[in-house]
Amino acid sequence: MAPTMAISSADSFDLTDFVINKGNGVKGLSDLGIKSLPSQYIQPQEALINIIPQKSIPVIDMSNWETDPKVAESVCEAAQQFGFFQLVNHGVPLEVLDGVKDATHRFFGLPAEEKRKYSKELSSTNSVRFGTSFSPDAEKALEWKDYLSLFYVSEEEAFALWPNACRDEVLEYMKRSQILCRKLMNALMENLNVKEIDETKESLLMGSKRINLNYYPRCPNPNLTVGVGRHSDVSSLTFLLQDEIGGLYVRVNEGKGEEDGWVHVPPIEGSLVINVGDALQILSNGRYRSVEHCVIASGSKNRISIPIFVNPRPSDVIGPLPELIAAGEKPKYKDILYSDYVKHFFRKAHDGKKTVAFAEI
Repeated sequence: MAPTMAISSADSFDLTDFVINKGNGVKGLSDLGIKSLPSQYIQPQEALINIIPQKSIPVIDMSNWETDPKVAESVCEAAQQFGFFQLVNHGVPLEVLDGVKDATHRFFGLPAEEKRKYSKELSSTNSVRFGTSFSPDAEKALEWKDYLSLFYVSEEEAFALWPNACRDEVLEYMKRSQILCRKLMNALMENLNVKEIDETKESLLMGSKRINLNYYPRCPNPNLTVGVGRHSDVSSLTFLLQDEIGGLYVRVNEGKGEEDGWVHVPPIEGSLVINVGDALQILSNGRYRSVEHCVIASGSKNRISIPIFVNPRPSDVIGPLPELIAAGEKPKYKDILYSDYVKHFFRKAHDGKKTVAFAEI
C-alpha cells in the first residue's frame, strides 16, 4: 500500500521539483496517497462548469457508409452544429484500440526516471515530449494530467526515438485510423463543394499528425480542479479514443442563455470521438465549428485518453479555402502561418476559444 502524505503550502515539500523536475507528474502525487489537493491545482470558481444532464453529442453508425449517403450527411451536419460527434462501426479494429490503451498504461507505469528521459529538459527531440499539466509556466492553476506527446515525422524516426513501451501500438493505431480520416475529410470537403483533395489541400487538411497519450490519475478533491481546462483544439480534426471511465465534457449552445452549458460524452466501447479543430474552422470559413471542451478529474479511478491531432503542416499558410471565397463568401479569417497559430496557443494557459481571435479579420 502506498504511503499517505499530507501536502500543504506550509510543508517543506517542493511540489514543482517532485512533479516536474523529477518527472513524477501528478501520477506520482496520486501514488503517494495524498489526502487533499495541493493548492497549486485548485482552479478558480469560473473554471468549473455548468453541466446539462441527459444530453450529449450525436452518435453516428458508419456501418452503411458506402451505401447510404445519409451517413456522410450526418457527419457534416454534426461538424456544423456541434463540432463533435462519436463514431461506432468506424473500421478501426477493436484489438488495435485495446492495444494502444494497454500501451498507454504501460508507459505511465514506467519509473519516473524512465519517463523523465522524454521531458523538455532531457528529450533528444522536440517530436517526443513527456510533461504534466498544459503549460505550467503560464498557468495560474495547474491541470491534473500527465501526457506523452509524439509528433509523427516518419516511421524511421518513430522507431528511433519513440518509447519502446508504446511505440508499436501507437504507430498501428495511427496507421489504422488514416483510412477513416480520409473518408471523413472527403465528405466534409464535398459538402463545401471542394471537389478534390489535391496535394496542396491534403497538406492543409492532414499534412501532419501528433498523438498524445494522456493520463489522469485518481484525484483527492476532483471538484476543485480540472483534468484539462476549457479549450478548442488547433487541429483540423481530432480523433479521440477514451477509456470506460468518462470525464470529457463539450460545450453546447454557447452564449444562448440558460441552454449554454456542458454535456458529457459517455464512453461507448469501440467508439471514437471526432471533433473539429480551429484549423478546419478557419479553412471552412466558419462553416465547421471547433468547440470548447474540457476534462473533469475523477475521485475514484485513473483515466486515460488518446487523441490523434490531424493538422496542417507547420509551414502551411491557413485561411478560408479559395473555393469558398470564389463562390462569393466574405472571408472571416486572414491567412496565417500555421506554426504561428500553434505557438500562440501554447504560449498561454487554456482559455476557451480565444486562440481563434488571433486569425480573425
